[in-house]
Amino acid sequence: MTDLLLSIEGLQVEYRGSTGTTAAVRGVSLEVRRGETVALVGESGSGKSTLAHAVIGLLNGGRITAGAIGFAGERLEHASQRALQRIRGARIGLVPQDPGTSLNPVLRIGDQVGEVLRIHGRADRRTARHEAVRILEQAGLDRPEVRAGQYPQDLSGGQRQRVLIGIALACGPELVIADEPTSALDVTVQRRILDHLAQRTAESGTAVLLITHDLAVAAERADRIAVMQNGLIIETGTAAEVLGNPQHEYTKRLIAAAPTLDLDQHPRPVREPATPLVSATGLRKSFRVTRDFTVTAVDDVSLEINRGETLAVVGESGSGKSTTARIIARLATPDAGTVTFDGQDITALKGAGLRALRRRIQVVYQNPYVSLNPKLSIGTIVSEPLQAFGIGDRRSRRATAAELLDQVALPAAYLDRRPAELSGGQRQRVAIARALALRPDLLVLDEPVSALDVSVQAQILDLLERLQTDLDLAYLFISHDLAVVRRLADRVAVMRQGCVVETATTAELFGNPQNDYTRELLAAVPGATPSEVPLPLERTA
Repeated sequence: MTDLLLSIEGLQVEYRGSTGTTAAVRGVSLEVRRGETVALVGESGSGKSTLAHAVIGLLNGGRITAGAIGFAGERLEHASQRALQRIRGARIGLVPQDPGTSLNPVLRIGDQVGEVLRIHGRADRRTARHEAVRILEQAGLDRPEVRAGQYPQDLSGGQRQRVLIGIALACGPELVIADEPTSALDVTVQRRILDHLAQRTAESGTAVLLITHDLAVAAERADRIAVMQNGLIIETGTAAEVLGNPQHEYTKRLIAAAPTLDLDQHPRPVREPATPLVSATGLRKSFRVTRDFTVTAVDDVSLEINRGETLAVVGESGSGKSTTARIIARLATPDAGTVTFDGQDITALKGAGLRALRRRIQVVYQNPYVSLNPKLSIGTIVSEPLQAFGIGDRRSRRATAAELLDQVALPAAYLDRRPAELSGGQRQRVAIARALALRPDLLVLDEPVSALDVSVQAQILDLLERLQTDLDLAYLFISHDLAVVRRLADRVAVMRQGCVVETATTAELFGNPQNDYTRELLAAVPGATPSEVPLPLERTA
């Protein structure tokens, strides 16, 4: 048993909130051995993250009520904060789920990477700066010297996630707890990050507890898989056993709900040619990074979105996808080019005309942690657009909010809760419900299901398809998940380094991609044949 690193026995964790006491983990036992990767999968709210955070004493309001946690011969379930601080970062590294709230917005990236080295006596202030650049380069960021001097808000979501992974690995820990480490990353960056974790595991014997809702990632990367439901581990085994021959009905449902690249699954109907709702022509947008350095995020991009169709835009983090979407939604102004919406040039629209446009174009953002006001109830958040446009009275708005929550698979009882009382996936469903409140013509979906487990993801995709049919909605769908794109999109535009390199129908693009970069993206999907093309470094403003 000398290779046993982490041992959890009969662990119970509960939270006390405004609605009473909730048992988040109910008698869980789990082991992780040195050099092993164990994936913990299950729906949002199943207890995965709570279990992981209990190991390092970061329960944020929760408490351990029973059970034991052993790590390399030490007991952690009731360890002092001083003892846990010696272990966190040095012996157990954590990659948190949300890069938007895990990095300090007023500190430079290099200082935040170097901080963990200085705290644990691995470097002084001068050497920490040099080590930070090396760690950023190792994590796959381009121009690490420049990135070290930037702030988190200067980087894309994927780049911020890579910074967090660099911090977690900086001190060479024995165990890395990776809480959805690739949920914000495109497939090529995901492959590079997971390859890096696997390499570190092989070289140093580092173990990985991988929390993920991506069954394909779990299948490809884990030695063993544990499936959680309602605070319990209901099935464990090797990846081949659990995913190839699942025994529990819940595991079978998760596998059935996972999207695939199979063109025969959920075939998209062939749509008749329609009038373009959105026409973007020659869009350009640059950002000044430093006094002497400017990045062109969008470079001569032209796109069309027809009424009632879904145009997906895919590409690496920093390829210009979100910037293009923000320009089309009139949340950013291009340096050059035009955007026409329903026959009207909206590129320079202002005042009352711009306000009227807001009702017809709604956005679902990538990060529900920062897009929902933590002080407001869920009912107020969802009905806020109705109030802003003077639709209905308080009672009717609350009724509409309840209907919208039901559409996104949340109970009406959540109307009086706050965002902090919901899981990440539940918060994203609230954000989607809010965007649907005004029944817009165009919905800009910026990674709308990246935080959702596969079963809820399937429900949301079903919902989006149904709404599109019923309301003749158009979607601009930004995503790094090619299986989701294959499921939802009518057409796909592939972006790289600010340019559109290929546009085709979904069937054409997945069945016969024409561009080398498109083929590389498809090859990087977990389970696909690895690409022989060297992966480019990520870039953005």
